[in-house]
Order: sequence, then structure tokens, then C-alpha cells
Amino acid sequence: MNKKYKKFKNEKYDFFQITPTPSAEEITKFYNDEFYTGDFKKFNDSSLEVQLDDVDFYNENWENIYNNIKKYLNINTNTDQSILDVGCGWGLALEFLKKKGFDCYGFDPAPEAVEYVKKRNINIKLAGIEGMNVFKKNDFNVVTLFNVLEHLPDPEKTINQIHNILSDNSILIIDVPNEFNDFQLAGQKTNNLDEWWVCPPNHLNYFSYDSMKKILKLNNFDLVYAQSSFPLEMFLLFEDNYVGGEGKLGKACHNKRVNFEKNMRKFGKDEKLNKFYANLAKLNLGRQITFYAKKR
Repeated sequence: MNKKYKKFKNEKYDFFQITPTPSAEEITKFYNDEFYTGDFKKFNDSSLEVQLDDVDFYNENWENIYNNIKKYLNINTNTDQSILDVGCGWGLALEFLKKKGFDCYGFDPAPEAVEYVKKRNINIKLAGIEGMNVFKKNDFNVVTLFNVLEHLPDPEKTINQIHNILSDNSILIIDVPNEFNDFQLAGQKTNNLDEWWVCPPNHLNYFSYDSMKKILKLNNFDLVYAQSSFPLEMFLLFEDNYVGGEGKLGKACHNKRVNFEKNMRKFGKDEKLNKFYANLAKLNLGRQITFYAKKR
């Protein structure tokens, strides 16, 4: 970690944060100059190249999220259902959900990403991430933050702003890295690594299932479901050290994860796979955790 920064425990919500907090201008400049095109793009899977190379994997994820939206909004049709993706990047989630019939909106601070999404005929705006009411609309049925909240200087403020732009029957979906989990910490010690996942100014917040559940509860949301992704840190415990290097081992580990999920679905084990990941979330395990919360 850059010596300029230090991490501290947020006493109210029990997650780690970075100090000093970069200004809104510094954060916007980082996304404009580095996030999608610099050294961070593979770390975040933020490059278009990375996402398109794994399009089937991502589409399975979007399909799962789509099914959960229908379930927890209790809807049979997507007609007149609006969705806002905060920090939408290249808009692949919005493009998928638009094909399902949703009225899609998104905003992002990176000009090249916004121009790409515009060509897909999606309501998109170039905007920073310090305010949520970019479209002057307060009746969204769904708001999503996929790999966004860990980058924002004030998560509590952001969640409250989102509360104000959601309709009464609505859902907030937050997907964040699950940091300082037991597999990660044990894998770190097994391979004599530093805390490689602590990486300001890229990530400013480090969440877990417990801390995110607390944040949602104290800010007028009811958590209705959470689901982890595959616990990639298990490979570190197998002594497959994918951290650093040229990324070849990391890609091989990822492909094994993809094959695991593909073969479970191939043989009709989708429901068991989802239950497996839901239980991992409650154990604070898994590389990512996706949270579904209803507005209170």
C-alpha cells in the first residue's frame, strides 16, 4: 500500500476505510485517466477487453441477477420497470437487462466508457460519483452498484442518496469485493504475502457480509438475500499463488472456477449452486458478495 495512505476501522459499521480520503476531483481524475485503461484495468476486470473475452461468464451472472430482481420485486413482466446502474462502465449489464425489457439508465465518470454505451442506445450520462440523482428521477425500481461502493469516499452518504431516488416497491443491489475474509487471510499467510487487496486510491472501503448488512439496516434497507461468488482465495490455500506475476496462473484459476459453475449448471444443479454461494456469504466467504435490499 502507498505509504501516503493508512487503513482504519469504521467503528459504526465495522469495515475498513482508507485515510486520507481523496477528494471528489482526485477520484474522478483517477477514473478518467487510469481505471479503464491503466494498470488497474485487469485488477478490476474493468477493461472492455477482459469483459468481452469472458462474455458467457458475465452473462450467466447477469441472468442470475435478473432472476433475483424478478423474485424480490415480485414481478412477472419487466414493462415499465426502470433500472439505474451507478458507475456502469461499459454498460454490459445494462445492455443485457435492456434486452430483457427494462428501461435502463446509467452514468459513469469515464468518457470512453460513456461513448461506448451511447452507441447501444442506452440512457447514459457522463457524471462523477459524488451524487446519485443524475437523471433528476426519484422513482427507479432498481438501483445497482457493481464493484462501485468500495471506490466511493462516503458509502453511507451514497446509500442515503440512493434511498431518495428509489420508488416504494424497489430494490438496491450492491456487489462488492469481500475483503479480509478467512480464506484470504489464511492464503496471505500461506504464501507470505502482504495485504495486496488494500490498494488506494482504487479501493477506499473494504466490506464483508456482516458490515454491509449493518450498513443497509441502519440506513433504511432490509437485506432480503446475499450471494457470494466462488472463493478464489482457496487456490492460495492449495499453494497456487496467483497474486502478482504475469497473470497466467490467475487466469488458470479463474478458468477452473468458470468450469466448476458451468458444469454445475450443465447438469441441472443451479439451485444447489445458488444455495452454496448464499451460505458462503453468511460465513463471510467468497471473492465477491452481491446484496439485495428492499427499501424500507
